[in-house]
Amino acid sequence: MKILITGGAGFIGSATAKKLMDRGDKVVLIDNFNNYYDPRLKEARIKKFLKGYKFTPTPKRRGRGGKSLVWGFKLYRGDIRDHKLLEKIFKKEKLDKVVHLAALAGVRNSLLDPKSYADVNIMGSINLLEMAAKYKIKNFVFASSSSVYGNNKKQPFSENDSVDTPISPYAASKKADELLAHVYHHIYGLNITALRYFTVYGPWGRPDMALFLFADGIMKGKPIKVFNRGKMSRNFSYIDDIVSGTITVLDKCKGYGIMNIGGDKEETLMRYIEVLEDNLGKKAKKKLMPMQPGDVPSTVADIKKLRKLGWKPKTRIEEGIKNFVEWYKDYYKIK
Repeated sequence: MKILITGGAGFIGSATAKKLMDRGDKVVLIDNFNNYYDPRLKEARIKKFLKGYKFTPTPKRRGRGGKSLVWGFKLYRGDIRDHKLLEKIFKKEKLDKVVHLAALAGVRNSLLDPKSYADVNIMGSINLLEMAAKYKIKNFVFASSSSVYGNNKKQPFSENDSVDTPISPYAASKKADELLAHVYHHIYGLNITALRYFTVYGPWGRPDMALFLFADGIMKGKPIKVFNRGKMSRNFSYIDDIVSGTITVLDKCKGYGIMNIGGDKEETLMRYIEVLEDNLGKKAKKKLMPMQPGDVPSTVADIKKLRKLGWKPKTRIEEGIKNFVEWYKDYYKIK
């Protein structure tokens, strides 16, 4: 298969590309390398994390002189709002499937710049859906978010719960994407699945996420901000589990669907910080803060729907945070 990954230099995108190439798929990436966080990390994912991931096609596809044709990945530097660029990619690459992960991320930042979130997350997604319909893409999987559940009181969150009351522009943009995806399934018969990701963490992760911010603060001896005075909990989801679940859905999705994807154990924020402290060998200076606008105290996933496809999360925070810290120290050359 030849698969397009939008946001391909991102945290989940690059890890998904690596796994797909490991099993022999061809991968085409598009990313605009914006400065929402340090673009050097995105460049490093491409140069270090994905470097050397290639496969050799079957003998009947050998080139001149019997030499094997080698494919790594193809990278397009551009924006999903660029309709002409997308047309070029879909026409030239003859894609089979799409994993759409490109978006402006972050609940808190969306409160500061809601127009950009609507522009990128909604209009960009419409461009991808238009291309998918025009070029008859077999399966289309895209990133939604656990934030669509807003302040729902019932937990764990189920895909059948109402998500009509989002509490941030980011959440509203993801809810809009789910609705638009249903339209394109209904009209064009596309196989589309929205994956509601729950708090993804791990090596090569985003610097704006809590684990990264906490590690930075602890290592520099600076206070870390602990919101809602630490009375928070999450289904923390390790990157390898997220990637395996995303690919499972990419392989098997039929019709239109929405699925939660996350860890299977609720962990408190204070326990999360404690495990990080143990692995860093340093105690955090905690600055207890009130709840931030747009955030929620708890997100817990009902993952029975995805389990029925044969997927299950395997990584506990003790292992996942250990792996993150080892990468973090290596990447930033911390002894």
